[in-house]
Amino acid sequence: MAKAVKKQALGRGLSALLKDPANDIKSVEDAGADKVVGNIIELELDAIEINPFQPRSNFNEETLKELATSIKELGVIQPITVRKLDFNKYQLISGERRLRASKLAGLTTVPAYIRLANDNESLVMALVENIQRHDLDPIEIAISYQRLIDEISLTQEELSERVGKKRSTITNYLRLLKLDPIIQTGMRDGFISMGHGRALINIENADAQSEIYHKVVTQNLSVRETEALVKKYHESLKPKTAKSNSSNFEVEDTDKKVFTDFFGAKVDVKVTGNGKGKITIPFHSEEDFNRILKLIHN
Repeated sequence: MAKAVKKQALGRGLSALLKDPANDIKSVEDAGADKVVGNIIELELDAIEINPFQPRSNFNEETLKELATSIKELGVIQPITVRKLDFNKYQLISGERRLRASKLAGLTTVPAYIRLANDNESLVMALVENIQRHDLDPIEIAISYQRLIDEISLTQEELSERVGKKRSTITNYLRLLKLDPIIQTGMRDGFISMGHGRALINIENADAQSEIYHKVVTQNLSVRETEALVKKYHESLKPKTAKSNSSNFEVEDTDKKVFTDFFGAKVDVKVTGNGKGKITIPFHSEEDFNRILKLIHN
């Protein structure tokens, strides 16, 4: 326990030193940089600004209050990570939930790891660290991947290596951004899962996509049921084979009776596809066969 108190005191001591302009550190080459960069230091909350690259945009107020209560009792167990912008000015890289909860708890300072990073590095670090530590919703992850591709000019293969995810995984997330914005919002709000979204993305028609989404939500359909609904939709688009009217041809019992009465035997009449069929006339002996043959010749 004494060791933990000493570590906390060290952090506060460095925090005081950083407020002296003479000790301002701007690069890893500056004197004393090794004592600050990568160490845990108590920073004033007012000196930390929110990271514009933060992938998470939705924060549950209830869980934030629960975290704030925990922080009041136990303190901030896991330090946040920031990058130094200017003298006594820092920008959050990861840990926005902890930062917000610390403010709710009434704290004035928070333990933080200090790093030096440019905007591109900050974007990558914010994305990777947040994805690894928190359950971002699928759309937030997809947007973050797209920003890396657009703003850092990464290919999907390069992005795969940077974030430690399979390329197919990244592709599946990016495809979600093609969904109707209403459906994307439904996914972010938890009405549907990523599995539902992956099924719906296979419907190109926006109206049909929205209609099926409405059914999924109102009927609380599972992913498998949604996939079946999408499959049924695609089958309905396939051209139907034209059928001859004669395929609906049926032989009435009264017509069958005409054959039976004429031949004096129970005649079997069967209709197959396209109006075709066959007539079967049974006989029980050579004499019976000749009788039927005579009827036909007459």
